[in-house]
Order: sequence, then C-alpha cells, then structure tokens
Amino acid sequence: MPKHYNIPIFIPELACPFRCVFCNQRKISGHISIPSPDNILKIVNNHLATFTHESRNVDIAFFGGNFTGIPLQEQEQYLRLVEPFVLSHQVQGIRISTRPDYINEQVLDLLRRYHVTTIELGAQSFDDEVLRKSYRGHNALQTEKASRLILESGFHLGLQMMIGLPGDSLQAALHTASRIVALGATSTRIYPTVVINQTALHQWYEEGKYQPLSLDEAIRWTAHLLPVFEAADIDILRVGLHQSEGLVLGKELIAGPFHPQFRELVLSHIWRNQLEKATESLEVSRFEIHIAPGQINYAVGHKKSNKLWLDSRYNTRFIEDKQLAGQEFRIEAVR
Repeated sequence: MPKHYNIPIFIPELACPFRCVFCNQRKISGHISIPSPDNILKIVNNHLATFTHESRNVDIAFFGGNFTGIPLQEQEQYLRLVEPFVLSHQVQGIRISTRPDYINEQVLDLLRRYHVTTIELGAQSFDDEVLRKSYRGHNALQTEKASRLILESGFHLGLQMMIGLPGDSLQAALHTASRIVALGATSTRIYPTVVINQTALHQWYEEGKYQPLSLDEAIRWTAHLLPVFEAADIDILRVGLHQSEGLVLGKELIAGPFHPQFRELVLSHIWRNQLEKATESLEVSRFEIHIAPGQINYAVGHKKSNKLWLDSRYNTRFIEDKQLAGQEFRIEAVR
C-alpha cells in the first residue's frame, strides 16, 4: 500500500474575516508570515527530497487559513505555482482547508481545474449553540450544504472537529462525529480546544467564564469518538494539535489539554479499558496477551502504563501476533 505524505504550506489567517474564540492561528501553527512563491517552491522541493518510500502518494496541502476566502485570482496564483509538481507526477494531488461558508460552485470549478483532490472543512461542531458561543460565523446547516456540494463536485471531503468548545458536551461531540460519518467524509481530524494567548478564550478563562477540558477528560472524550470513525472506515488524520514550538514549550499555551503524544494517550486509554474488561474475571495469574502488529505499543500503554497496571495484579507478557489485525487480541493462560 502506498505511503501517504502531506507537504504542508501554512497560510496563517489569510482571508478569514472571523476571529473564533479559540483562534490565534499564527500561534497555533507556529507560522507568522505568509510564505512567498519562492519559499513555497523551496518547501515542496525540500519535502520531496526527504521522501524515501518508493510507493508513495503525496499531496501538497494549503493549511492554516481560509483558502477559498482568498480572491479567486490569488487562489489561482497559488494553485498554478504548484501545478507543475502534479503534472510531473511528483505529487498526486492538492488539498486545501477552508470554512464551510466559503464554498460555492465557482470556487469548486477553479479547485477542480487545478487538481485539488481533497477539501477539508473546519466544521468544529454540528451543534449550533456551540458554534454560536464559539463565534464561528456559520451554522451546522451551512456545513452540511457545503459538504454535499463538495462531494457532488467529485472531491474527497475532510471534516475537522473540536472538542471542549464553549457549551460543548460529550453528547454534542458524539453527535458531531455521527454527522461527519453520515455526510460521507473520507477523513477527519480531532482537535481538543486549548486556551491560546491573546484569544477570546484567554480573556474568558482569566475571568472565570470558560474552563477547558482537563487532559483526562479530553482523553476520555476522544476515546469515545475514535471507534465511531474507525467503524465507518474514516481516515483519522490527526488526534491532537500540531506541535508548534509555542505549544510544546508553553510560551503561547495558557491552559487546556495539550500533550505532544495526545493520540498515544487516547489509544493507550482505549486499550486499558479493553484489557480491564478482558482480565477482570480471569482465574489465572499468569497469561500472555497476543496483540496485532502495529498495536502493541498502544496496548502496553504510554510509558508502559497498561503493562505496569497489569503487572501489579498478574504475571503478564505481551506478544505481537501476525495472525491478528486491528485491535484484535487474545489472552492465553501460562501454566
């Protein structure tokens, strides 16, 4: 199976007239200036030089801003700049991220002409009250209409969601996940809401009007969401925020459930729940846990947390088993 690569080109806050309560795009992405044409070509060529996988699928991805809110002429300039990489088959397509309320047939015609294959919408939530409290500037119906138009025009659809926005709940987050599935998205991203410096949430947090999810809460919520997408065979492109320098070092992060290994923590939590259920009625103290390839690190747990928990009660050993797939596992007693 070809290995997929994205070549990210960040265009922070470009053309977006809104300031959502959580948004300071420059601080989240770690990118301050809009890249010049020369810089974009350099970014693409530098990434291509690092890809060693012979069988690969590469997308140039315009992230970080409201791409389809740029005047059509400027959109075309960006797309024409990278078109030669598609025509020469060095990359297989282009993906862009944008807002649901900046999708129309004229825009889609331009994107299709320049080999855009995937459009990701920042849906964030399908709860209108959450959207209103977050100053998103659009409602859930607009996201649904844009999603259908994108699919009808022959693009792949990505729908991004956030958890822990003002007014959010686990029930509302699960509703958002179910709508993403029902609308036919092929991919999603799950971002926990954090409080970034110089945002409305920052002010509300200091005034006691907003409290972000704790890390444990964000992990538990996301552990409920992942199975929804996995059951629908939706590609989960990211779980957790991009690791910009400001977030990793804490210079811009005020509060909230940011962790560099957030996805690993969530998968470890899912495995912990499964292993607890599977071992609670065991009448043996020594056993082997056979795990499918690619899952053993998550089963063992972040910093071996699951194994340490099991070892405090049983004598256990984890074994990778190529006869298993996905999150299948098998427990065998050791006599």
